[in-house]
Amino acid sequence: MKILGIDSSGNVGSVAYVSDGVVISEYTLNNKKTHSQTLLPMIDDMVKKAEINLDEIDAIAISQGPGSFTGLRIGSATAKGIAYVKDIPIVPVYTTEALCYNLYGESGLICPIMDARRGQVYTGIFNFSEDGSLETLLETTALSIEELLEKLAEFNQQVTFLGDGVDVFKDKIKELLKTPYKFAFGNNRLQRASSVALYGEILFEKGIKQDAASHAPIYLRMSQAERERLEKEGKA
Repeated sequence: MKILGIDSSGNVGSVAYVSDGVVISEYTLNNKKTHSQTLLPMIDDMVKKAEINLDEIDAIAISQGPGSFTGLRIGSATAKGIAYVKDIPIVPVYTTEALCYNLYGESGLICPIMDARRGQVYTGIFNFSEDGSLETLLETTALSIEELLEKLAEFNQQVTFLGDGVDVFKDKIKELLKTPYKFAFGNNRLQRASSVALYGEILFEKGIKQDAASHAPIYLRMSQAERERLEKEGKA
């Protein structure tokens, strides 16, 4: 099975090509350029250098959210465009769950944290079972960092943090969390399209897929523009 993976849910833009569980190519940029500038050129460059034929791919795995509103929309539009032209399905992957596959087989709890602004994180709590499957202990949600740390303390297990929220909330974690914890090493801390594609392959085999017309990102929260509009109208 051949899958194109795309992740533009944060500052990192990443694309990958996976064939039968093997990463053939991955291209990642973390240079603060907008995904509208980089995503399609990255796919084009990866296809040329890895000598990939996009006509042969079976599906596109896309990080559907949560994450940056703009980034998710750009990634979604890119995936929908390719899927429509190639007449192939889209496999929607939660950003938090894909991040866990950066640490496949890690013991203990895995807690992705993405900066959701206003002191909140997009997060979930997960672990890998003995058979290697991902188990969800807290569904993907938006919480204050304090609420999240309270929930983690209840498990009283070692937890590994990863995601762009680590740099933002590292000091708060060190201050408040009294149970064992560690932070993922840099090369596995941020989003990777190879993890999206590899997990997408698992989901595809379970029948989780959409057509291009029905795919849409998952935001969890209102955008800043929507919040500001409601505040002006006195509804927030």
